[in-house]
Amino acid sequence: MLRHSTLDTPVGPLTVVVSRTGAVRATGFTTDVPDLMSLVHPMLLEPVEPGDPGLVGEAVRAYLAGDLTAIDAVQVEQHTAGAFMAHAWRVMRGIKPGAPVTYTGFAELSGRPLAVRAAAAACARNPVALFTPCHRVLRTDGTLGGYRWGLNVKEWLLAHESAV
Repeated sequence: MLRHSTLDTPVGPLTVVVSRTGAVRATGFTTDVPDLMSLVHPMLLEPVEPGDPGLVGEAVRAYLAGDLTAIDAVQVEQHTAGAFMAHAWRVMRGIKPGAPVTYTGFAELSGRPLAVRAAAAACARNPVALFTPCHRVLRTDGTLGGYRWGLNVKEWLLAHESAV
């Protein structure tokens, strides 16, 4: 059984879905749990009920309070059929706060410098926003690009990380 909880943030609600082991399976700036669960790979789907997010909630609160590395230790469970996307998500977790990269730079970090579209797809399909920080990937010209949860959220996250 998965647990979901919604935390208040300066840019609106953040819902986290956590497994029995405390690993994050889905996260988004929304209260719509079914929509959030639509991002999770079918192999990782289980029934979801409200519950305490435990250490994940503590990590989010610490991040919001300025400890930007608090979310780094949180375990995530992401699955995809594509080897590149799984690898790209692992690489994305290594992008440091305050040091965003472009889609081109992200493709290079992922070992496939010409796979800029695949790198962008890894960002778009990321089910665990914040913990796998797709918000730290920008367009090649340095502009924000897209963000599933709204450009205002992406802009706030980047400003929060650069201000600390």
